[in-house]
Amino acid sequence: MSTSGKSGYHHGDLRAALVSAALEMLERGEPFSLRAVARQAGVSPTAPYRHFKDRDALESALAVEGFRDLLADLSGGRDLPASLPDLAEFAVAYVAFALRRPALFRVMFGKPCDDADDERVKAADALHELMTDALNRVLPGADASALATAGWGLAHGLACLYLDGKLQAASGEEVADRVRSTFLAITPVGS
Repeated sequence: MSTSGKSGYHHGDLRAALVSAALEMLERGEPFSLRAVARQAGVSPTAPYRHFKDRDALESALAVEGFRDLLADLSGGRDLPASLPDLAEFAVAYVAFALRRPALFRVMFGKPCDDADDERVKAADALHELMTDALNRVLPGADASALATAGWGLAHGLACLYLDGKLQAASGEEVADRVRSTFLAITPVGS
């Protein structure tokens, strides 16, 4: 977005504009710095420092957006899963998100979550909470926290295997079928 011919700052929400600009750059595969993001957002080179102390802080804000988007994909306006096949659809949605938004996915999981960044911790916790609630519903009495970690590990591992080219698929449906069958292959029989 260019600001030629305009004077001054015209964004209603500078932080959101900066995150949006960084996300656009990230998803186009462009390297970004706070200065480049400021340029993309049409603000002064020092404006990002009002909200982000450095690039890591901006990346953390991108990760928060990613966690929220992934949570929306997983919940998708539907009820909590009622069966193991329903749970498998969580894994399918997780892998689909990673393949649709690989750069954002890598930012979300590329660095340890900083416990001092409350917003990022809360966004990541909401994802784990959704999975734990779903597992409690489908497998009452099981150790839902451990199963949530196992399910996340499986979905995340499959996502990374596809992103890194270790697994190949001709279509999104082929990926979904493999994720479903893999998830169901490791779940308790008769549940």
